[in-house]
Amino acid sequence: MRKKTLVQFILLGILTYSCSSDASLNKSNSETKALSTKTINNPMQDKGIGPITSVKINTEINKDLAIHGKTLFETNCIACHKLDKRFIGPAITGITKRRSPEWIMNMVLNPEQMVKENQLAKQLLMEYMSPMANQNLTENEARAVLEYFIEIDN
Repeated sequence: MRKKTLVQFILLGILTYSCSSDASLNKSNSETKALSTKTINNPMQDKGIGPITSVKINTEINKDLAIHGKTLFETNCIACHKLDKRFIGPAITGITKRRSPEWIMNMVLNPEQMVKENQLAKQLLMEYMSPMANQNLTENEARAVLEYFIEIDN
């Protein structure tokens, strides 16, 4: 009798645990889907995954930073990205109108995690079938590239 009660108790515990785990997983999945839908519908709200959580954009372009960004782009990015046409990766012109500054910098700094965890980056990977290579730029260099992109788009 004791063995039967013990087995029933263990089975009840497993059942309770699995049901509560599924419920929290379903809740987590629905929250993730809601967030994904929100950022897909308005990509400018998506900050991406990585070290950059906030970027202040000045009204005037920092010319020195933009020049440095252009050099970095031509050295590190031009093999896959062209300014105004699709290539191995998407065209750069208009990127600051399509993505938030934080997302752009996080994609430059953290492409591996972005394509694993960010819905917009996943979609780009599916569309272009080529993951973005990590160029191991610093945050300051990524900001310079961003400043160059802002200059192009203005």
